[in-house]
Amino acid sequence: MDFYNLLKQIDKNKENLVITIISGENTGSKVILSDGEILYKGGNENDWDEIIKYTPENKKSQALTINDKKVYFEFLRQSYKLIVCGAGHISMAVIKMCKLLDLPVTVIDDRLTFTNNALAAGADEVICQPFEQALDGIKGDSGTFFVIVTRGHRYDQECLEKIIHKENAYIGMIGSRLRVKKVLDSLEEKGIPREKLDKVYTPIGLKIGAETPAEIAVSIMAEIIEVKNKKAGFGAYSNELINYILNEENDIPKALVTIVSRKGSSPRDVGTKMIVSKDGTMKGTIGGGCVEADIRQTALSCLDNRECRLVKVDMTGQEAEDDGMVCGGIIEIFVEPVI
Repeated sequence: MDFYNLLKQIDKNKENLVITIISGENTGSKVILSDGEILYKGGNENDWDEIIKYTPENKKSQALTINDKKVYFEFLRQSYKLIVCGAGHISMAVIKMCKLLDLPVTVIDDRLTFTNNALAAGADEVICQPFEQALDGIKGDSGTFFVIVTRGHRYDQECLEKIIHKENAYIGMIGSRLRVKKVLDSLEEKGIPREKLDKVYTPIGLKIGAETPAEIAVSIMAEIIEVKNKKAGFGAYSNELINYILNEENDIPKALVTIVSRKGSSPRDVGTKMIVSKDGTMKGTIGGGCVEADIRQTALSCLDNRECRLVKVDMTGQEAEDDGMVCGGIIEIFVEPVI
C-alpha cells in the first residue's frame, strides 16, 4: 500500500506523474515522479531512466510502446484554486459556491471593508492591496483559475495585463462586449499578442441569461467547471478512491481498473478508474454496460491469479453493436491487483 499512501500525501502543487508498465516484461511495475524527482519505485523494472526519457511533452496521459514494453504515462491533476479580482456582490456569491465545490479561493481588493466581507463570506485568503501589487505576489500555475470582476474597466485592464503572462487554467473577465473590446484593444496596442488575448473567457460565464449577482456567479462557476473537466488526459486518483483502497475496515482484496487508451468515441476518458473487490462489488465506473460487466469478471480473474492484464475492447463492429456498445470506439483497459 506504500504506493497509495504516497499518492495521498503527495504535493498536488507539483507536477506529478505515475508511470506504469502495462504489458511486456515487468508488467505492473510503477514509479512516481514529482517535479522530475523519483519518489517511489515498485516492481522489478530497473531501466526507469530510459523509460522516463519518453515522457510525453504534451503532458497528456497516454500509453506508448517503448521497445518491447507498453507503458502508461499518467499525469496527475494538480490542486485547483480560484483567484478573484474584486470583492463585490458577484464575488460574494462565487465564494459561497467555491465552498460547496471544495475549491480554495483567494480574493483581491484594495478596499478593506470589501475584503473583510469576502473573508466573512468564506474566502480562504484575502489580499487588501492594489490589484497590480497583489498580483505580483501570485505565481499562477496550470491549476489556477483567474476571475476578473472588479468595479471598473480600468481595474479590469490592470488585472488582465498582469494575469495574461501567468500560467493558468482559465482567465475570465466580466464586462459588456464594448467594455471588453476596449480593454483587449488597449492591451493589444501595448504589445500583447491578440491570440493570447483571445484565450480570455470574456464576457465571463456560460450564456444562461444570468441577471442577478447570484445568477452571474452560477454562470461563472459553470464555465470554470466545464473548463476544469475538459482538461483531458489527467489521472483520476481521487482522494475518495485512495481512501477507499486504504480503508483498513474494508480489507477485501481489490483490483484497480484504468482506461489507458482510447480511439474514437467511448463512454469515459483516459485515466478513468474503477475498483472491483473480490466480493464482486464495484466502486466508480468506466462507463457501465457490457464493457463494465466483462471487465468486472476480468478483474476477479486477475485477483484469483494475482496477475495484471491489459484488455482491448473494440466497440466498432456489428457484434459490439448487438451487445449495446453504441459508442463505436476502441479502448484499452489495464487491470491490476491492489498491492
